[in-house]
Parts: sequence; C-alpha cells; structure tokens
Amino acid sequence: QVQLVESGGGLVQAGGSLRLSCAGSRLTPTFSTYNMGWFRQAPGKEREFVAAISWSGGSNTNYADSVKGRFTISRDNAKNTVYLQMNSLKPEDTAVYYCAADRGYGLGRTANQYDYWGQGTQVTVSS
Repeated sequence: QVQLVESGGGLVQAGGSLRLSCAGSRLTPTFSTYNMGWFRQAPGKEREFVAAISWSGGSNTNYADSVKGRFTISRDNAKNTVYLQMNSLKPEDTAVYYCAADRGYGLGRTANQYDYWGQGTQVTVSS
C-alpha cells in the first residue's frame, strides 16, 4: 500500500529553521506523477493548507499567505521525496505537519483534494 513518511520535525526556538522531508513509496504509476502538498493541524484547530508543488516541481508551487516568504516547498523525484524548508519560525507555526499526494490536476489547497496522507510529524516552536 501507499506510504508517505514524514520526518524532520522537532522543537525549535522562534526565528529558527527546520526542514521536513516526506518519502513516498508504492505510489502508482510513480511518485513523479503526483502533485504533493503539506498541511498542518494545531490542537483544537482544523487541518490547514501550507504549501503544494506540482508533479514537475520547479516554480509551480502554491503557498498559504501565512507562510509565504518563510517556507519553501521542493521535491526530488529521483528520491521520491518532497521537502518543506521552514525559516523564521513562529510559535503559531506549532502543529503536526502532514504531507499528502494528489493524483488530480492543479495545486490543491483543500484536504479533500488529496488521495494519500502521511502520519504527520510534530513541529513545536518555542517563544
């Protein structure tokens, strides 16, 4: 079955950086045919869109306004991996971060557009 495994979360001080990774396996036909997204969910809040990148990667990306200019999504199709570089972290970025795969068209900003999900990785930003 499809697996998306996130890693790289942890505890960081405000202003610091983290790089999340998400390794995909058993995506058919291939990882490189999926648009990929990152979402996050803080305690007591709904899951929210963070960033997305098209199957081809490059500059075809989409970001939530709250992270634009601070976060960068990228992918390495040879490694079946998508990344989220998070800089200038704020306490309000604290959440469980999930990666997701979308076999459809366009860069989805809503969770129900995505077909597969990882288990999540905790990011905690202290003030």
